[in-house]
Amino acid sequence: MKTLMTTAMAGAMTLAASLAQAADDVTLQLKWVTQAQFAGYYVALDKGFYEEEDLDVTIKPGGPDIAPTQVIAGGGADVMVDWMPAALAAREKGLPLVNIAQPFKSSGMMLTCRKDAGVETTEDFKGKTLGVWFFGNEFPFLSWMSKLDMPTDGGPDGVTVLKQGFNVDPLLQGQAACVSTMTYNEYWQVIDAGLTPEELTVFKYEDQGSATLEDGLYVLEENLEDPEFKDKMVRFVRASMKGWKWAEENPDEAAMIVLENDETGAQTEKHQKRMMGEIAKLTAGSNGALDPADYERTVQSLLSGGSDPVITMEPEGAWTHEITDAALN
Repeated sequence: MKTLMTTAMAGAMTLAASLAQAADDVTLQLKWVTQAQFAGYYVALDKGFYEEEDLDVTIKPGGPDIAPTQVIAGGGADVMVDWMPAALAAREKGLPLVNIAQPFKSSGMMLTCRKDAGVETTEDFKGKTLGVWFFGNEFPFLSWMSKLDMPTDGGPDGVTVLKQGFNVDPLLQGQAACVSTMTYNEYWQVIDAGLTPEELTVFKYEDQGSATLEDGLYVLEENLEDPEFKDKMVRFVRASMKGWKWAEENPDEAAMIVLENDETGAQTEKHQKRMMGEIAKLTAGSNGALDPADYERTVQSLLSGGSDPVITMEPEGAWTHEITDAALN
């Protein structure tokens, strides 16, 4: 009997110890497929930065048929990566998303045009067909066109919008004079397809004064009322930013970590290393805390959509420094 009791007590103590040591689960929903755009999170996972914070992190890749806002609304993730225009538009429609950290300081979005299509300045957009991504990615474009006072429903003084897939085929096949590209991804697809930089005119949203904040971390507002959830997010943000800064300093190694996590086998070493080099330029200058001036610029850009603005009123409570203040100080 004594032996049985000792064994039972030992078992109970072991169970209690294992429960005490159990890491907290966090599920992160990415905006897009596994690639160097999200290197910081994969580095944090690979290097044990999440483990050091007692977190068990699951990273869920996105894709053309995955809307991060829908995933988080349905309880499929604790935190998501998304662009601020999509997050603020969703918030205005009733999904209370809050930005808790902003790893990306600069925008990588561009319009890449063929010079032989007659495009060298923004005035040359008139009468042209432009490829635009949708699913929330169209918001910065619409704000920019509004700023240029250029209608997006065709005509000689406006532009015709081609709903672009996540490739550059319309530019290569002559269906559009310009297409949406990212500095770190689709632009290089155009180059790899045989066009030279000299044959292209590139308009960076950052240079056009129409840049809006990209890859930020968002959670549901109601969850921030839970002290345990907030504590998890503090640890998650701290470990993630450690991963991002490591990736900036070790871009080639970070790209290889991303490749190891690409279960599709679709990515190549050359493309991921090139992408990570460009991504490091966008995360440079951010410690993870949202710059209120960058937020305000994004909001004003989205409000200035003329008769059809992306958002119709100044958001309230759409971001917080509470998590980054605790994580980074």
